[in-house]
Amino acid sequence: MALIDPRTKYPRISPEAVNQEEPGLESGLNPRAEHGFDTYRGHGRLEGRRAIVTGGDSGIGSAVAVAFAREGADVAITYQPEEQEDADRVAAQVTAAGRKIVLLPGEQKDPHFMAASVDRAAKELGGLDLVVANAGRQITHPSIVDISDEDFDQTMKLNVYGTFYTVRAAIPHLKPGSSIIITTSIQAYQPSPDIIDYAMTKAAVNNLAKGLAQLLGPEGIRVNSVAPGPVWTPMQNSHGKPLDQLPTFGQSAPLGRSGQPAELAGPYVFLASEDASYISGETLSVTGGKLLP
Repeated sequence: MALIDPRTKYPRISPEAVNQEEPGLESGLNPRAEHGFDTYRGHGRLEGRRAIVTGGDSGIGSAVAVAFAREGADVAITYQPEEQEDADRVAAQVTAAGRKIVLLPGEQKDPHFMAASVDRAAKELGGLDLVVANAGRQITHPSIVDISDEDFDQTMKLNVYGTFYTVRAAIPHLKPGSSIIITTSIQAYQPSPDIIDYAMTKAAVNNLAKGLAQLLGPEGIRVNSVAPGPVWTPMQNSHGKPLDQLPTFGQSAPLGRSGQPAELAGPYVFLASEDASYISGETLSVTGGKLLP
């Protein structure tokens, strides 16, 4: 197989400086993101597994959900009701891979919804082996003084509380050999001043993953996190970044471009699979070469 230059594997994009309404849809991205729907090939690494992916309708979550299905897993995804068209797109891909899909629309920062969703996923999939706590919210503000109490509360509750609720509900369903993967961010280590509240939530869930790895390791359950760098998703152009930064989004990475959701699928599959059987408490950086501790 010929070598592929990572700098040019995907185009160096220059997105329009236009926002869509939060939480954002894939159809509102220009250019559209690449999720690996036409390129990801499974190798049976998750055959027979049962997974739940929060925020699995778009962006990184959708790439992971479809990759899991193509590796042999049945999948449940949570998402906001207004993201139904993206969820339907993922469902079609999972079904085409010959796997079962469970759609769970609702408010992902609500503890009752998340508990019911995890239980429903376990019931309809016949159990639960893989948990990907991925749902998140990112809203840009010029300064911390511009972050309202309500806005801070919404970001904290989805990113931190929602992750906690998901994991708490899932643990009673998990058996030895199961895996939890939490989506953190480069922002946990290199906080940008315009998304300082988002950054602190990602530091919190990164710490949660490491603590859970110590707690659940003796039970045979692995817990890891993935720290993406600048990845082109609806989060970015639904008030997630300042408009003047969108045209050059991700171009400061050593590889010279933003990442695509398709490039996150492999790392999540790896951490979920038996190939990572002795890896727990790790934060896997997918940053285009930006260094993390």
